[in-house]
Amino acid sequence: MEARDVWQAVVLRPRRYPFGGWPWRAGGYLASGVVAGAVACAVLLVLLVASLLVAGIPLLLFGGVALGGPERLRLRLVDRRPAPDPHRVPGEPGLGAWVRVRAGEGATWRELAYGLLLATVLWPLDALVLAVALGVPGALLAAPVLLAADGHETKVLKTVLVTSYPPALAAALLGALLLVALAYPLGLYAACRGALARTLLSPSPPDGLGEVIASRARLVDAFEAERRRIERDLHDGAQHRLVALTMTLGLARLDAPPDGPLAERLARAQEEAGQVLAELRELIHGIHPQVLADYGLGPALADAADRTAVPVDTDLAGLPRLPAAVESAAYFTGREALANADRHSGASRARLAARHDGRVLVLTVEDDGRGGADPARGSGLTGLADRLAVLDGTLTVTSPPGGPTVLRVEIPCRVSSASSSPRTASSSARD
Repeated sequence: MEARDVWQAVVLRPRRYPFGGWPWRAGGYLASGVVAGAVACAVLLVLLVASLLVAGIPLLLFGGVALGGPERLRLRLVDRRPAPDPHRVPGEPGLGAWVRVRAGEGATWRELAYGLLLATVLWPLDALVLAVALGVPGALLAAPVLLAADGHETKVLKTVLVTSYPPALAAALLGALLLVALAYPLGLYAACRGALARTLLSPSPPDGLGEVIASRARLVDAFEAERRRIERDLHDGAQHRLVALTMTLGLARLDAPPDGPLAERLARAQEEAGQVLAELRELIHGIHPQVLADYGLGPALADAADRTAVPVDTDLAGLPRLPAAVESAAYFTGREALANADRHSGASRARLAARHDGRVLVLTVEDDGRGGADPARGSGLTGLADRLAVLDGTLTVTSPPGGPTVLRVEIPCRVSSASSSPRTASSSARD
């Protein structure tokens, strides 16, 4: 099994460890940590003084957040596992919105704590470990070279005087052995440093929780696949038979006496069959709209806005194709929010917007209704919030009495391998 971090490299393959790439990675991690810590110390001192004189805590928050990203990248030297960014995307532009979101996140304060540790304690420790693990063997290895350069004598480690080559070569041999031996504590210390960085900068879920999350995600995928199967069976089976029945009744009307009771019954039957067909098509669209599968989230949301009685302004341009579960959850959440605005809020206008920044899909639905909405009172959004939670998504509703009501959905996701939607999904309000 290939080691995924320096700890596994030391424990799983101790004999091969000193001669592989992991000791170099550990040394590089600690050496870059010394540089990063010295820079962080200087920057945090400047920000601390500036925060006392100018803007207070936001500057310190900025320092911690700015440090977190590079440190997560640097962590890859000793730990190959992904270290995702734990921050949420602010829902509004501007520095004020950014500060409010970051100040309310535990990740921000953990990054600040890590920055303070790095600037005060960790980088001196890194320097000390490097000095012992590399400096001492390096000084011993350099003994023959220094003796040759001087021509007469040299001091090894500034304590032992060496005047001939046999002791110098013995010191070099001892240095080589020490270099191999000290590679182990060097790697173990780097592993502990990396574990501390991961705990503060990109914490992992508790043991077992990851499997629970993966199991819930598989259930959502199975539910989505079953939903599509039902939609396909209804579309290809029952709908086609109803169309054929409607056509057969129409042909029978042509053959029946025009003014007789049979023609009247056939006309009524054809009308009923047409109504059933229309209801079935609406049911199929509600189960899983074909436009969502064919063209993606943007056109599907635009279609949902067109079907809403309340005029809806849309801002959906540039949405790429996303994973099917994400598109489905976002679509049904947006459609339910539009339905609530239409039926319950008394709104005269609504706005639907969605954007994807490469990491997070953000969907917002706003209406100018009476407000006072509460998802816990059975608005249909509670189940959707649970479904979003499976995808690590969040749903928040802000609805003060008197309005406006703003629903916001955030789903972390990457762009799907499918191509971007070929249609333009931005439209003006339907007046």
